[in-house]
Amino acid sequence: MIITGLSGAGKSVMMQALEDIGFFCVDNLPPALIPKFGDLIVQSAGKVTKVGLVCDARGGDFFSQVFDALRELEQKSNVNYQTVFLEADDSTIIRRYKETRRRHPLAKDGRVVDGIAEERRILDEIRGKADLIINTTNLKASALRQQILDRFAQIDHQQMKVDIMSFGFKHGVPIEADMIFDVRFLPNPHYVDHLRPMTGKDQDVYDYVMKWPITNAFANKLTDMIDFLLPQYRKEGKAQLVIGIGCTGGKHRSVALAEYLHEHIKDREWTTVVHRDSEKS
Repeated sequence: MIITGLSGAGKSVMMQALEDIGFFCVDNLPPALIPKFGDLIVQSAGKVTKVGLVCDARGGDFFSQVFDALRELEQKSNVNYQTVFLEADDSTIIRRYKETRRRHPLAKDGRVVDGIAEERRILDEIRGKADLIINTTNLKASALRQQILDRFAQIDHQQMKVDIMSFGFKHGVPIEADMIFDVRFLPNPHYVDHLRPMTGKDQDVYDYVMKWPITNAFANKLTDMIDFLLPQYRKEGKAQLVIGIGCTGGKHRSVALAEYLHEHIKDREWTTVVHRDSEKS
């Protein structure tokens, strides 16, 4: 696993979480050494199977070699890899640096915002080629750690990993989603006074959302589409699929439909359900 991304976005947290589930991890590795770790995996005869390598803009001029190194790694038939890119918005990264009182590695004159801009420029190409992008803007370290564990603890599992995420459009669309379903057309429990403080995980809200004919029609079409798509993605060799279900605030309708979909496929797929915005106001 090649781990890269913005300084302050959580790469160290991810590396520590991977170490806890059996990955051999190296931080700030010069990209030219990436293929050497591919050789290590092959020569270990199964003793080393999971490696996490952090390569980022701290490597300076060495980082420009990353694409050559990855092309060389691709030529090793016994080694599979994926690239994970971690990012966060500027204000979050600035806040994190203020809290830790650390200096941004590319902020030569001390201005963190300038360092972030330069780092985004350097990393733009590899971000575009990443297999997975994780935005940690709204994640505490503990939540990021749990997300890493949920995603990768069973990396050797033969089933495709399906993550179902409910969210609120007013809080932003999750960029990690492979497909997004908008359920804002469904009747909204927000306008029912006694349901407003609850979430779609509460039985009363769930029953309210699911009782309408339009919800049942949508749920049937949704599950029919997902049942068709999952084998196609699996046949393609996709290791992970992120399904986003969004409503206005991410508290009621999207949560209920995410729970419904999770219940529908959980016995057939390796799946998790996450409610990103259900506790937000």
